[in-house]
Amino acid sequence: MINNTAYYRVCEFLQPEHFGNAVHGRIFAAIGKLLGRGQIANPVTLKNLFDQDGALTEIGGAQYLARLAGAAAAIINAEDYGRAVHDLYLRRELIGLGEDVVNDAFRQDLDDPAVEQIERVEKKLFDLATTGQTEGGFRAFGTALTSAILNAEAAFKRSGKTVGVATGFVDLDRKLGGLHPSDLVVLAGRPSMGKTALATNIAFYAARNYRPAAAPESHKAAEDGAVVGFFSLEMSAEQLATRILAEESGVSSDRIRRGDVSHEDFDKFVQASQQLAALKLLIDDTPALSVAAVRTRARRLKRQQGLGLIVIDYLQLLRPSNQTRAQDNRVQEISEITRGLKALAKELDVPVLALSQLSRAVEQREDKRPMLADLRESGSIEQDADVVMFIFREEYYLSREPTRRPDEAENKYSERYQEWRERLEKVHGLGEIIVAKQRHGPIGAVKLRFDAETTKFDNHMAPDHLPTADF
Repeated sequence: MINNTAYYRVCEFLQPEHFGNAVHGRIFAAIGKLLGRGQIANPVTLKNLFDQDGALTEIGGAQYLARLAGAAAAIINAEDYGRAVHDLYLRRELIGLGEDVVNDAFRQDLDDPAVEQIERVEKKLFDLATTGQTEGGFRAFGTALTSAILNAEAAFKRSGKTVGVATGFVDLDRKLGGLHPSDLVVLAGRPSMGKTALATNIAFYAARNYRPAAAPESHKAAEDGAVVGFFSLEMSAEQLATRILAEESGVSSDRIRRGDVSHEDFDKFVQASQQLAALKLLIDDTPALSVAAVRTRARRLKRQQGLGLIVIDYLQLLRPSNQTRAQDNRVQEISEITRGLKALAKELDVPVLALSQLSRAVEQREDKRPMLADLRESGSIEQDADVVMFIFREEYYLSREPTRRPDEAENKYSERYQEWRERLEKVHGLGEIIVAKQRHGPIGAVKLRFDAETTKFDNHMAPDHLPTADF
């Protein structure tokens, strides 16, 4: 009230509700309103606003405003005093939160298990820890431009020339530029197309290439690669580990699962496990997680070990945070889930790779290549995602050997059988990633090699790009 510039030093983190005395909070809010209108806030201009305020009249009215102004401390320390008010507010909130935790724990409610209470408390604590932070708000264009140039510099220095987390597939990284921070990337496909295999390959590549930033104050979370949080709602952690072990050792995952391995295979396991043990790949295989639980656990992981990539396998197995509102409408549920995942990507500034099922409409068409309209149960997936990719393996649909029809001539059947053999040979071991939507770049398709035994995708080298042998 003596110098209004002091308000602007504290208004970014201090709110009216932070004051222990509610009347002081109303005075602070009124000062903000006057300054917002371009007026001066002092006891004289504030008097008119509080003439009808009974709470202020009880403690002295306009005379109290004058006494407050007269008791003002040094203006130069206004921000420190504001921080002290905010710190006391946090302490009061912690006391209240602690009392709520105790009361909820004593209350025997079968619909409110202890695990959900813990997740709720973690969320409240995180919200309390971030309240008053000043990272939000407007940023000068010059600041944003500097960040963009630093990202371009980082991409230039990386071998893969990617701004985001590299997937390890050259053609896909060339099209996407890696998985960008704050992006929601949806990888969709029909069952048995290899969604989990591809997601596991990407997560493994990112974790294997993880190199932390050289300086703690660096704007980058990592020089290359990423710490990966893998939420596996469909498969157990052991099954995912088996897939990665098969990929690295070259032994079929099916043989590992059945125990059909030799002594030589065990030597390969030992050698592979020594390289894999230190991977920054953390797996959470808790079933039926809610979006709120994913957010809580991802925040905790970022706080404890850093986090550069989140993988969710798969989207339809998540539960929305608000069960009571959307439990009868699956479309609303998926919409809430995709919005929550996009918000999580922006909040933690990491890419979120979410797998998704496709509807059966694909099976009814002659051309089985997926389209955006095939995304299952909700158009919000297409709307909220920054990148939508489909995985398609024609070999899967051609793998069934054709049989002779009852009224079909022998020569016709032979022609059809030969045509089937030629098509199968052409697509054997090939997968296709169709980038159907991308906010940052072009759409199109890239080919990958797929080894079904080890469930491993690899870069595809077209015959016209193979080196020629000169003799």
